[in-house]
Amino acid sequence: MTVLGTRALNRATLARQLLLDRAGMPVLDAVGHLCGMQAQEPQEPFTGLWSRLRGFDPAVLSDLLTGRRVVRTHLMRRTVHLLTADDTVAWRARHDTMLRQRVLGTYRREFEGVDLGELAVAGRAVMADGEPRTMAELVRVLAERWPAPAPRALGEMLIAALVPVAQTPPRGLWRTKGGVRNVLLSSWLGRTIDPPAPDGADPVGQALVRRYLAAFGPAASADLRAWCGLAGLPAAVAEIREELVSFRDERGRELLDLPDAPRPDPDTPAPVRFLPAFDNAILGYHDRGRIIDDAHRGLSVAGERVVLVDGRVSATWTVEAGTVAVTPLRRLSPAECATVAEEGRELASFLSDGASDRVRVAASPS
Repeated sequence: MTVLGTRALNRATLARQLLLDRAGMPVLDAVGHLCGMQAQEPQEPFTGLWSRLRGFDPAVLSDLLTGRRVVRTHLMRRTVHLLTADDTVAWRARHDTMLRQRVLGTYRREFEGVDLGELAVAGRAVMADGEPRTMAELVRVLAERWPAPAPRALGEMLIAALVPVAQTPPRGLWRTKGGVRNVLLSSWLGRTIDPPAPDGADPVGQALVRRYLAAFGPAASADLRAWCGLAGLPAAVAEIREELVSFRDERGRELLDLPDAPRPDPDTPAPVRFLPAFDNAILGYHDRGRIIDDAHRGLSVAGERVVLVDGRVSATWTVEAGTVAVTPLRRLSPAECATVAEEGRELASFLSDGASDRVRVAASPS
């Protein structure tokens, strides 16, 4: 079986993630190709798409949100993602059990003796009028009937697991601040969530495997599980295994992939790219060694924004008074510093609507 080294996996990831060469595809298609974008920090997907698309206009993404063609909702790993409306409708039911288990993993004792099915029905009934509500507003209506769980626990169970909701604009619009207000997905989108397959088959699971590999492959089953949080996909993998090709990584793990997906030459040049907080190019794997050193693995979980140099996480970045400030994590060559600064100037201009192109690259660590 062919062994793919770390650099080969890196270039494959960059190609699938639209980070090897900015793509010319429409914004909606890009969000779909990426299987959604992690979005608990509302402004971060704009930077993620700017780094991936040629001529990205943030107003287009805002229009897709207000036009209800993309949705902010809890899904993979119980985190807020920005997804196409079609994927949200198709995938939500497949994630129901995982979402409940993730909340119970934090608040299990508080829900002892609580009939979650009954709580779900009550929560949906309150939200059925289509009025956007904060989590606290929903909890206030139901807390008297379910007094045992703390308000935070009750709210997270309802909003992140039991009641499929969308976060409504202005939350998530470009350069706009807005608190989280939720509305039933079915009310917001004007259509119901696709039910689970009645015959025990798992077409959604199979689709998730294919879509994940298209955006993240080649990858191991553990990587797939780390991305979506679903434990029940081995059967889906088995059902489509004949469609797939297999490799090994340098650790001996089996990696699965779509046969015709891009796997560029490991020596393909990789441009500097600025990634937003919680970018799935890093978080979408159990073994993130293809793109980030183990010593820096915690940066992505902590929400640090990072810079890819030669395809790997090599610096962090922030914005300070209109200046993109870059802090290298390793020694950068003069040429690398120059390309980081050039891309940083472009990013500063994007983030400021052309008002600033200032960038500051700190000294490399010794």
